[in-house]
Amino acid sequence: MAHTARRRPDQRTAGGGTLFRRPRCLLLCRGTVPAPVSQQKIIFKRKHNWLMTYLYVGTFGSFIGFAAALPLLIKTTFPAYSVAAYAWMGPALGAPARWAGGWIADKLGGARVTILSFAGMAASITGVITFLPAGSDQGSFTGFFLCFLAAFFFSGIGNGSTFRQIPVIFRAQYLKGLTEGTPRHAAALRQAEIESGAVTGFTAGIAAYGFFFIPAMFANFSVTSAMWGFVGFYASCVVVAWWFYARPGAEAPS
Repeated sequence: MAHTARRRPDQRTAGGGTLFRRPRCLLLCRGTVPAPVSQQKIIFKRKHNWLMTYLYVGTFGSFIGFAAALPLLIKTTFPAYSVAAYAWMGPALGAPARWAGGWIADKLGGARVTILSFAGMAASITGVITFLPAGSDQGSFTGFFLCFLAAFFFSGIGNGSTFRQIPVIFRAQYLKGLTEGTPRHAAALRQAEIESGAVTGFTAGIAAYGFFFIPAMFANFSVTSAMWGFVGFYASCVVVAWWFYARPGAEAPS
């Protein structure tokens, strides 16, 4: 009497009778094993985790927040202009600028490019304020929009440069004084990679709240007041980036 083979739950039968086993663990099949949480949570004790989070809130947080807020700003400030025709251009410009920011940072240094991006964002938002309607002055949509495009561009540049800084900072701190090829160097490099990866994920997660924070600023304050608040924040980011990462004798040149 013939017995029918029982199919295991992790197999599939194709038309030709070939059996395919479902992967039991997606991460293992991809060849990557995540570091234990116990090795990643140490980042909350690392000063540079919080400093780089502050800077990335300024770059990516601004990018995603402006992308959320620009349609409403156009609608309420310059109602004669089509939101659909213009609002998409800022994010479309800022996204490829991120790649450019990383590339330039590789050539000039991440901290320098980050400072340039914040200076550019501060100047751009100051320009936006200049072209806003005020009293009998109807403002200038062309000037407003071009300055906003510049803000998107510089935020994209900063996105790339800050991400370039993170692994440089942690590798330099862990590998200082160690000889390449030794077990201590290998262990330090592994820990640096674990922490820089965790910091990268954490900063991105926090900065994503810019999507809610920046529109909330415009909802609770006048447009001009909110804009000046952003300019002041960018100025503080310039100071942080210069003091800790760019000045001669900085704690963590990157």
